[in-house]
Amino acid sequence: MTLEVIFDLDNKEKELAGLQKTMSFPDFWKKNQSEVSRINQEASMMKEDIDQWNRFRRDAEDARVLVQMAYDENDESALKEIENDFKTLEENIRSLEFKSLLNEPDDSRNAIVSINAGAGGTESQDWVEMLFRMYLRWCESRKMETSVIDYLAGEEAGIKNVTFTVNGPYAYGYMKSEHGIHRMVRISPFDASGRRHTSFASVSVIPEVDTDIDIKIEEKDLRIDTFRASGPGGQHVNKTSSAIRITHLPTNIVVQCQNEKSQHRNKDTAMKVLKARLYEIERNKLDQKKQEIHQKQKEIAWGSQIRSYVFNPYRLVKDHRTNEEVGNLEKVMDGGIDVFIDAYLRMNIMKRTSKN
Repeated sequence: MTLEVIFDLDNKEKELAGLQKTMSFPDFWKKNQSEVSRINQEASMMKEDIDQWNRFRRDAEDARVLVQMAYDENDESALKEIENDFKTLEENIRSLEFKSLLNEPDDSRNAIVSINAGAGGTESQDWVEMLFRMYLRWCESRKMETSVIDYLAGEEAGIKNVTFTVNGPYAYGYMKSEHGIHRMVRISPFDASGRRHTSFASVSVIPEVDTDIDIKIEEKDLRIDTFRASGPGGQHVNKTSSAIRITHLPTNIVVQCQNEKSQHRNKDTAMKVLKARLYEIERNKLDQKKQEIHQKQKEIAWGSQIRSYVFNPYRLVKDHRTNEEVGNLEKVMDGGIDVFIDAYLRMNIMKRTSKN
């Protein structure tokens, strides 16, 4: 597969132009800061990728011309120097190609990762701890920040379950390849008989959704009625039309306030209540989205593993989705999982390309 298939320069430039146009609107910076920061970061990373691609393309063209000149002049020393430049260029293009595989809507978000022990008691809980360490090492190598938000230790050893966040560029895009069942085969150190055990752990990866929900209420969506307060509150409150009833037409939510003698204050209070009601609706939608993602994880049965880590009788890590295999087990357990992530992302690109 060529880089041109993966790195669609024209499409990237159109996306960047769209983001820059959004950021040029006067009211853009009035949005909640979380959304502003996310869009700004996305535009910055996209511009960096485009600039890199254009620079690498120029370097490749320059190298091609130099090679031709060196051949024409039979300059072996120049050819050797250009060969080293080619190796560096190849590494840079591979790095950009890897990043270019991350082009789904949530890929640029931070990730929330949960690891849960399966059946097997202490052996499975030890496996959770080993996977947790593996991911922490990988995050360190990528200079991504991690923060544990839930942790339950095993009774004898290991971890029953752990949830942590991964913060960094395209954290979810990379980590989503780890979502599924991970299987370990080894001679258990917790078995006095020295028997071989098979253990499972479930890894759940979801994108971190923005916590700040910007509630916008259009004036045309409101019907505001005034009426006299009916409850206690003194002669003035009961005799003037200071009470406010607001109906939000799209949702049919009705709120009212009659506590204050000032119609303006009652309106402000009613609007606060309406915003709180609408916020609750939006929050429930986000919770439902998270629940759907979790439901997909529950449908993965034990045994339908995405990857196997065999410590005995031989040493091998195999991804069952891509058939990618690595014999250096120690390197993988020390965070060397890029080869599996890369293969998974390429597989997804190929699937989407074949559908189109």
